[in-house]
Amino acid sequence: MKLRIFILLLFTNVLFAQKVTTSIDTTRNKIGAEFKLTLKTSVNKTDKVQFPKDKNFGALEVINSYKIDTIKSSNSYELIKKYGLTQFDSGKYTIPRLRILINGQPNYSDSIKVEVANVVVDTLKQKMYDIKDIEKEASRSNWWIYVLVIIVLIILGFLVYRLIKKHQNKPKQEEVIYKSPIEKATSLLQLLEKKELWQNGEVKIYYSELTDIVRNYIEEEIQIPAMESTTSELIISLKKVASQKKMKLSPEILKNLEKVLKQADLVKFAKVKPLDFEIEEDKKRISNSIITIHKSIPVVAEVNDELENWNEEQKQKSIAKKLLDRKIKRIKTAVIIAISVFFIGILATIFYKGFDFVRDFVVGNSTKDLVDAEWIYSEYGNPGNKIETPKVLKRIDAEKTLPKNAMALIKEMQIFSYGSLMSNFSVTVATKKLKQLVEINLDQLAEETTKIMESQGAQNIIFKQEDFQTNQGIAGKKAFGTLTMLDKIQKKSQKLYYEMLFFKQDGGIQQITVTYKEDDKYGAEISGRILNSVELKNATE
Repeated sequence: MKLRIFILLLFTNVLFAQKVTTSIDTTRNKIGAEFKLTLKTSVNKTDKVQFPKDKNFGALEVINSYKIDTIKSSNSYELIKKYGLTQFDSGKYTIPRLRILINGQPNYSDSIKVEVANVVVDTLKQKMYDIKDIEKEASRSNWWIYVLVIIVLIILGFLVYRLIKKHQNKPKQEEVIYKSPIEKATSLLQLLEKKELWQNGEVKIYYSELTDIVRNYIEEEIQIPAMESTTSELIISLKKVASQKKMKLSPEILKNLEKVLKQADLVKFAKVKPLDFEIEEDKKRISNSIITIHKSIPVVAEVNDELENWNEEQKQKSIAKKLLDRKIKRIKTAVIIAISVFFIGILATIFYKGFDFVRDFVVGNSTKDLVDAEWIYSEYGNPGNKIETPKVLKRIDAEKTLPKNAMALIKEMQIFSYGSLMSNFSVTVATKKLKQLVEINLDQLAEETTKIMESQGAQNIIFKQEDFQTNQGIAGKKAFGTLTMLDKIQKKSQKLYYEMLFFKQDGGIQQITVTYKEDDKYGAEISGRILNSVELKNATE
């Protein structure tokens, strides 16, 4: 009893209102038998009461939710709600505190320990049979995975083949070398009309290419940065150059050119849709503008040299562009092939090794990394716990985590930990020395420790225990089972398997706790290695 009081003071400092009484018809039952849980609450006539509607209370399944019975007294009502609970696995379980809302305010029932016992078979009356031969486990048919992998491999192989053939068979387009800017501009205008863009509704693309042709021509012929200039800037620059070079450009030509450029701006940015005859007029204005600008350029003696220089420059640009295009194609092909080979390798690995192998060795697995880590054998606490762990355990300040009235009962306490109940793996070593000698019951201590887990957010705790002995023959208790841990911030939950060892020495307690995800084979391997390495240092040493 003293130990129970000590543990409750040590790990909780909460008082619960006694508005709800809790009872159960039996605390021990056979597998599959019904436990009848009763919740009673006394309320006023106007109070609104809401009983739990969960399908499971901890690890026990709710198989019956009986109607509420009402007992009327002079000034109040007594509401009685009964539930039928069961469990199909033997062991010791805890029915957790249940929340009952009274006028929207939470009130809690008491938690109750129950035990589910195996059905005893009378081997004296039961006829005995020979041991059956070993049967092979029925193989799980995962044929659809293999079919899916084969289909994906075929598709990827076909896509890679088509890509390679496309690049091999793609006709090489010869780069057209124009003799002069005017020839280039007029040729591009003819090609633009053959595309029939605006006739097919692609008005925006048509105006974009149309204005690019005239801007490129002006930039190459007159050396004005036409591609980067706005419409207004381009017309102003064109007027200045015309004046400097004594080009005979009429105001009408400049006005027509400006009109088309502004129309193009409206089409591209304001989604204006010109009529067909307006598009035809704009095309004529651009063509006339280009021809007029060309004719207005004064003819000088050095024109042939300038033309040759321009042609040579165009050739060099064409050669450089071809080389760059080839290089980009090679890079794209190499990248696609590399990605295809990578995914084919991944799928082939899944086919032969399974998804777990790919997850562990390609994606990564935190607990596998711990298995492969360089393990440390060290001593923690007083009396000392010698264990082997994949990481060094860090000291936790007990005074910051425990209430002052609990610390008042402790002479000395040390906690060392790696991870937490919210992580994929955790290990904790704790040693306590009490100021007063009390009789320590390890069975009771193991059960009370589950309440600590509940206070930290653990739910649906399945509790089992057995005797344990270290390699040196020191006796203790082992508690193990599963629990569901809820992360209230991220609103996620995961099912964990836990194993705890308890030892007592000269009024002190030594405890080792390991948790890991229930289906994690590496977590189980780490836990087994840690618990098998436990050695205890005697308190008198």
